[in-house]
Amino acid sequence: MQNLKSRKRRRLKAEINVVPYIDVMLVLLIIFMVTAPLLNLGVDIQLPQSAAKAIQNDKEPAVVSVDEGGALFLTLGASQREPIDADTLVKKVSAFVRENPQVPVLVAGDQRADYGKIYQAMVLLQSAGVPKVGLMSQPVQAEQAH
Repeated sequence: MQNLKSRKRRRLKAEINVVPYIDVMLVLLIIFMVTAPLLNLGVDIQLPQSAAKAIQNDKEPAVVSVDEGGALFLTLGASQREPIDADTLVKKVSAFVRENPQVPVLVAGDQRADYGKIYQAMVLLQSAGVPKVGLMSQPVQAEQAH
């Protein structure tokens, strides 16, 4: 009888202890949460300030950015901002708008950029078949509003 009890105690468990795996996953999650905002490299664009009301929309807009030198950048929905040339811009935005006709398309023009460059971006969007284009701006600062 004694021999049977000791056998039962010595039997190996075939279960995986998941606690260390959960700890590793939580550490990785924290690392990715901290480093993800640092990876979002942007273009330095100073948007003009405006007292216009914000547009409420559920979908992520397609944003065409024009920097101070007139270079074009495209952000489709939640994707990363990428430098782009005029022909590729027309093709990508045209395909994106065909798939998502209700998605707003915005132009973020640097206030230091030549107006002609921003206008050319709007003409490119029109040739891509975008029915409505909005212009982005920064909200007016409190001390400048008075």
